[in-house]
Amino acid sequence: MADFKVVVSDPETGRTVQVEVDGQDANRFLGRELGDEVDGGAVGLDGTTLELTGGSDNAGRPLRSDVAGPALKELLLEGGVGFEPSRDGERKRVTVRGREVSDEVAQINATVVDGDADFDALTDDE
Repeated sequence: MADFKVVVSDPETGRTVQVEVDGQDANRFLGRELGDEVDGGAVGLDGTTLELTGGSDNAGRPLRSDVAGPALKELLLEGGVGFEPSRDGERKRVTVRGREVSDEVAQINATVVDGDADFDALTDDE
């Protein structure tokens, strides 16, 4: 059974909230790829549409949109997601995960693309 932390951000207001998702709601994310749109009801934001923008697996390896499937892959990177070079021309072999969401994913990043996000309903601030 899959369970994720979904970090939802609203670019209009700049607010971000982290939501634990498990069970049937988590299954809505399985098999989706970065860039896909998902109904916001999976995280408690009814009437919104979310776009998957990134994430990481259980070991902290990032999801990369240019790697197909859910498997691990070693890439020689010059920069971008998974590696920030410290000098010009630096390259490094880095293990990353593909763009498809699987059981190995621990965190998913999503952005609200349609609808009004009521983050106050998701937070338990008193």
